[in-house]
Amino acid sequence: MGVAAGPIRVVVAKPGLDGHDRGAKVIARALRDAGMEVIYTGLHQTPEQIVTTAIQEDADAIGLSILSGAHNTLFAAVIDLLKERDAEDILVFGGGIIPEEDIPPLREKGVAAIFTPGATTGAIVDWVRENARQPAASGG
Repeated sequence: MGVAAGPIRVVVAKPGLDGHDRGAKVIARALRDAGMEVIYTGLHQTPEQIVTTAIQEDADAIGLSILSGAHNTLFAAVIDLLKERDAEDILVFGGGIIPEEDIPPLREKGVAAIFTPGATTGAIVDWVRENARQPAASGG
């Protein structure tokens, strides 16, 4: 099939008990303004809900916003569920209050990118545009 047609589809989610979604909404709007289709799940999503949404929506990427301190657990859960459901081609990225020393282990686990609070929306949009549609081995 070649390159998937249509806009890049990104699920933006707020897993866990964290009640602040301003950052997630800003990112969702920036991606949307850049011409991507954004599915915003709202607050308090479980990893299962997020992965189910991403698969149902045929998403290219999942962006997680995590400020609660539970990033290690939540990113790992989402990545493990994607593997279990044979959906590892969905890129996982995220941002929030994530200590520098936690970033390398998250990257090793399979998180494609981590944006800390200094990241600009432009940088995130550019990163998604460059990374969300790697040529897939399987046909559409």
